[in-house]
Amino acid sequence: MSDWVRHLVRFVVSALVLMFVGLIVPGFSTLSFLNALIAAAVITILGYVIEAIIGKGVSPYGRGIVGFLVSAAVIYAAQFVVPTMRVTVLGALIAAFVIGLIDMFIPTTLR
Repeated sequence: MSDWVRHLVRFVVSALVLMFVGLIVPGFSTLSFLNALIAAAVITILGYVIEAIIGKGVSPYGRGIVGFLVSAAVIYAAQFVVPTMRVTVLGALIAAFVIGLIDMFIPTTLR
């Protein structure tokens, strides 16, 4: 499978994970597939920007509590760009945790 197809599959899986999270996490709005794709793109871009500015140790892809908190902040910030996406602070924290759990079994990050 070519590299771009792998990235496309991961991107679609990321969108599906966000749709799933919207269904099960309180404080996280349910997203349509198109808005979930937009959210996946925004979260990926914000993660890369944070990583470029601050470094890999505090990126959303980093492990540990700092990576978890940055991931929650990125999810929370994405709501200001993505139409129909609404997330509370608690919803962003729970979503970051759920996405982290899912990512342990199905890697969804575009690295």
